[in-house]
Amino acid sequence: MPIVAHTNLPTFQRLLEEGEDILQPARASHQHIRELHIGLLNIMPDAALEATERQFFRLVGACNQIAQFHVHPFTIDGLERGPEAQAHITNYYESFDQIKRDGLDALIISGANVTHAHLSEESFWQPLTEVFSWARQNVTSILCSCLATHALIEYCYGIERTPQPEKRWGVFSHKVLLRTHPLVAEINSRFDVPHSRFNEIYQSDMEQKGLKALATSKQAGVHLAVSADGFRVVFFQGHPEYDDISLLKEYKREVIRFYQGERDDYPPFPENYFDEEAQQILLTYKTHVKNAKETQQPLDIFPEEAILDYLDNTWRDTAKAVFNNWLGKVYQITNLDRRLPFMDGIDPKNPLGLN
Repeated sequence: MPIVAHTNLPTFQRLLEEGEDILQPARASHQHIRELHIGLLNIMPDAALEATERQFFRLVGACNQIAQFHVHPFTIDGLERGPEAQAHITNYYESFDQIKRDGLDALIISGANVTHAHLSEESFWQPLTEVFSWARQNVTSILCSCLATHALIEYCYGIERTPQPEKRWGVFSHKVLLRTHPLVAEINSRFDVPHSRFNEIYQSDMEQKGLKALATSKQAGVHLAVSADGFRVVFFQGHPEYDDISLLKEYKREVIRFYQGERDDYPPFPENYFDEEAQQILLTYKTHVKNAKETQQPLDIFPEEAILDYLDNTWRDTAKAVFNNWLGKVYQITNLDRRLPFMDGIDPKNPLGLN
């Protein structure tokens, strides 16, 4: 079912232009269909703020549940914002106080960039933990992406992420470990997921705290895991929400950082992402960038347009299926007034009724 354009957020118009189903409020008011209200705590940096909106909105809108999806973006203090991003937030985002007053059926928390060795040192740590604490008591299910996964696991279970010798960057194959779990029902037993991170929480550490790994990769580790009850918290270490161009954009930013002297080495290719034709184009551009840097000449335009036809998205269908399964379970066990389902006799330790 479509997302309802319940505000003037520009993402709604952008998705409509891309061919997504977006329902206008006047039409939604005449449909006798239950609403699901989903929060999106967007803590991505300015450059990725609106792209992250679109990525998660698409996955929610692709679900086939018989519901009207209302997505409520909001953010927290402690994140440095430029004027343009701050204006977008001021004009279109809700406050956390408003979120708490109105309530949510589910909550998505995006990844974020960090500047300190320990997450608890970040300026957004305290506001983020306040959202965690509220959501664990008042929201049926929380879905965490990448940095949010690391932060919530540290906050709730005392497990700090482990720095990796180099960035885990690329598209990696994963295998489903527990095929009977509702979140991975009817998805491929092997599927791809993009990763982009410098840190990891290992499967062994998760399992010591009772978390359940549902999908892992030999190269990239755990991608999908859930809390001990099987549903209240869903953890992504990868980025299934990414567009086909997301890693290309990241690679472009790293190339610019090299040219500007912000990194010493030329960035490697994200693994399993660029095919041979794309790599050849980018290797030619690499020669130009190094020469331009040495001679202090301006850069030619990054060959983004020339690369697009060589990019494949090998993860989107599985990402849609997992989101559909997730919101389907939220729909089944959440009360109409968005009180926690435990109030109606559902076992808080096993809300899905798993054996």
